[in-house]
Order: sequence, then structure tokens, then C-alpha cells
Amino acid sequence: MPELRKPLAADGLPSLIGTDRAGLEAALAEIGEPEAKRPMRARQLFHWIYCRGAASFEQMTTLSKETRARLAERFSVARPEIVVEQQSTDGTRKWLLRFFDGQEVECVFIPQDDRGALCVSTQVGCTLTCKFCHTGTMPLVRNLTPGEILSQLLVARDALGEWPSPRDDRLFTNIVVMGMGEPLFNYDGIAAAMKLASDGDGIGLSKHKITLSTSGVVPRIVQWGEELGTGLAISLHAVRDELRDELVPVNRKWKIAQLLDACRAYPHRNKPITFEYVMLAGVNDSDADARELVRLLEGIPAKVNLIPFNAWPGAEFTCSSNNRIHAFARIVEAAGYQSPVRVPRGRDILAACGQLKTASERIRARREAAAAPPAAAPTPAPAAALH
Repeated sequence: MPELRKPLAADGLPSLIGTDRAGLEAALAEIGEPEAKRPMRARQLFHWIYCRGAASFEQMTTLSKETRARLAERFSVARPEIVVEQQSTDGTRKWLLRFFDGQEVECVFIPQDDRGALCVSTQVGCTLTCKFCHTGTMPLVRNLTPGEILSQLLVARDALGEWPSPRDDRLFTNIVVMGMGEPLFNYDGIAAAMKLASDGDGIGLSKHKITLSTSGVVPRIVQWGEELGTGLAISLHAVRDELRDELVPVNRKWKIAQLLDACRAYPHRNKPITFEYVMLAGVNDSDADARELVRLLEGIPAKVNLIPFNAWPGAEFTCSSNNRIHAFARIVEAAGYQSPVRVPRGRDILAACGQLKTASERIRARREAAAAPPAAAPTPAPAAALH
């Protein structure tokens, strides 16, 4: 019998969010549903959770009242708590979500004229400690369950009023798995969640509308392509191992050459791999870096996203100038690779690329700073030293 997912809801009941059809049949068995009826009832539950977006069993009117009552006694389909919701001046929306055990993550919805992407988190904190990323300053607490990953999609659909799903007029059209955490260090969780997200009988997002971003967990890259077949983005950010070792420390285990070999072996499915490259003034933004990037990408169907560095409190870097970024882009484009400069979104609410860190961490840090005793005044220098 398939194992049910961990509790998600604040009431501590096991959540059915993130559970596939076999798991739903197992849940029905637990409440005593006759075996002959379980497949049909599981299909109904699947439809209500992932297509209709039901947040309670009471809403599932195609199930009998008795079945709904027994499900409600044993399980939950409640969302995580929305602790903070923010909206940027550019329309970007960010939610701080708290799960059943008190742990929190952020997810971000980025609207555009004809589409909208939800940036999904896969871990509480992060183990990568990338030097330019605010999330990397948080310790890794734990992986998210498939239900906790999927619940971010449900919260966004709730907020946008886009149930039932799928539908033609929706704003939420894409998923980018590049929020908090390294998704390929939570392979089973994100794989289960994205299989459900792309199920045509439920949330119904095409795998072509899903992009997974990795810092370079080489052994999992080809596996992901073969099993999930979504778009792939690589957080590259440097073209020399000695620099990437510092900026993206996972490079100390899997070097650039190994990473690019995995990209060449990735099942492309007629979609180029996106290489993400954050522009750091005087660090990785020279003409020589651009030419080396072109050399490294030879033989890979690729697109290069140039990302202006998004500042955050305590960051040691500054963003490359606009002229420098566009000079870099011209070299890459002259070699035949698309090289768009990403327009920063949600900077005013710390929702842009590399800025995610749970609001509770920031609030706690401010409170601790306010409660700390004032620093002692420096001892005056001897008069002879003042000149």
C-alpha cells in the first residue's frame, strides 16, 4: 500500500495534497471505503484537489456526506498558513508560507503580458552557500514534501482565482523551480510534485511550461531529463573553475567540464538549455569571460540569461553596469546564442532572483539587532596620534 505523505495542515492531520491516485486509494481504504469503489472515489478526490482546487472535503459535492465526513476526520486538504503576502509595484507577488511544523518558505508569482510564472521552493533553507544568493545565507533545515511543493501552486491558484484547472484564460501558465533550495538535492520530492503538476487530469501544466534550475548536481541532471523531460536551467555564473568554486561551491565536487558534459547528454526535446549568469561587477563580466562562455557552450543547444545582480543586505557584490552587461551580451549573441538581459522583478519586496530569504528570518534579525545592547564607545586615541 503506498505510503501517505507527511502532515501538512496546521491541524496536524495527514494532508492529501501531494498524493497520487494510488495514495488516494490507500487513504480511502483507511476510512473503510469498499474496495470496488476506491478507484472511482480516488479519481473524484484527485479531480477535486488538483483540478477544482477544493480546500475542504465539504466542497467535494460528488462524494457522499458520509464519505466526506470520514475523510475530514482522518485527513486534510488545507493550505499552509500564509504568514505574509506582498505585492510589488511591478505586479510581482510573494507569499511567505508556514507549514505544519512551523517551518517557512517563500514563493513568488511573476506576471507578464501573456503569461505568468510561479517560482517554487523545494527546501527550507539551502546547503549551497552561493556567494551572491541571499537564500544561501540560511542553513538547510529540511527538504519539502511533494505536498508542500504542490501547495505553493495551490496557494497561487487560490490568490489568482484560477480554478478550475486547466483553463485557457489563466495568468499562471509556467513553473520555474528556482526558489529556495537546490531541487536536485530533493529529487524524489520535486519529481513527485512535478509529475502531479503536469497531470492532464489535474493542475494540467505542460512539461514544456516547467523549468527546473540546478546549480549543477551532475549525477541527477540526465536522470531528470529522462524521467521528467522538463526545461532545464543551469546556474553557471562563472567560466573558470577557480572562480566558480568560490561563487557556486557545489563546483568543488562537480567541475564545469562535468556539468557541461551532462548538459550535452540531456534529452533536449527541441528546447535549448538556459544558462543563468549573474552579472557581478569586476568579477565575471569581462569580454574575456564572454568569449570563454561561448567556447564552453559549443555543441549545446543553449540560451544565456544575463541576470543583473540583485542587491540584498550584507551582499559583497555590486551589479555590472548596463553598458558592461550589454557589451557581454553582444559577444554571446554574435556567436549565435540568444542572450537576453533579465528585467529584475519584485526587487522592492526582495522577490527578485537571488533575494529570497524567509521574512521571518529578516524580522528575527531586526528584533535581535534592536534588543542588542549598544556597542561601547571606542576608546579615544592618544593626542599624539590625532593628526
